[in-house]
Amino acid sequence: MIIDTHCHLDFDQFHADRDSVIERAEKAGVKYFINVGSSLEGSRKSVELASRHDSVFASVGIHPHEADHITEDTFTEIEGLLRDKKIVAIGEIGLDYFKKRSAPDKQKTLFTRFIEISKKRNLPLIIHNRDAARDTLDILKKNGTHPVSGVMHCFSGDEKFLGEVLEMGLHVSFTCNLTFKNAKRLREVAKGVPLDRLLLETDAPFLAPQAYRGKRNEPAYIIELRDVLSEILNVSKEEIEKVTTDNAKKLFKIPG
Repeated sequence: MIIDTHCHLDFDQFHADRDSVIERAEKAGVKYFINVGSSLEGSRKSVELASRHDSVFASVGIHPHEADHITEDTFTEIEGLLRDKKIVAIGEIGLDYFKKRSAPDKQKTLFTRFIEISKKRNLPLIIHNRDAARDTLDILKKNGTHPVSGVMHCFSGDEKFLGEVLEMGLHVSFTCNLTFKNAKRLREVAKGVPLDRLLLETDAPFLAPQAYRGKRNEPAYIIELRDVLSEILNVSKEEIEKVTTDNAKKLFKIPG
């Protein structure tokens, strides 16, 4: 049994075969999916998708790329969506200084606002960080709970960043980029993640594993990530499944 803690099945890449994608993943052993909102429209679609599938839960949030376009009306609608009982997290939120699609100051304001919402709603955070590690940690330390409830999604930092993330109480999730031929350094970093803080995710449709490079990623491919983590951490595939499922259920309060 596996939980894909971060996918975007609402994206247009799955428009033609969304139900089949879910069925393939379930046959591969994926019991639950967390469909992660990355825009207002994506958050709406995540909630709607969760309402149609027992196996799908939702998070709502706004990706930092969208920070320049957020108004108070955006937050009014987000608050309305948060009434849904299948929402298990706030995200995808955070900072992205790599593509710089929104001003850093507006990204910080948006991130801080969602941290406040997460505390009010007692929901964990799904955090995006790209080339903004110091600011991400500083904002969490200043505005977050202690320890911070949530996950540093698609982890790609070094050992120092990992140590600070773990010290804050966050979980860590890797995507199928851990399977890439050029991911040797990241695989070394992954050895430092305690089993009780580890989560699995695909970030589908992005970051398909090495065996499917150049193709659309989908949750069924999460077994490739499970397998490489089994090798890296020198534990059985069954143990990877068990601990990551238990961690996800506890963090996101998934029943069953």
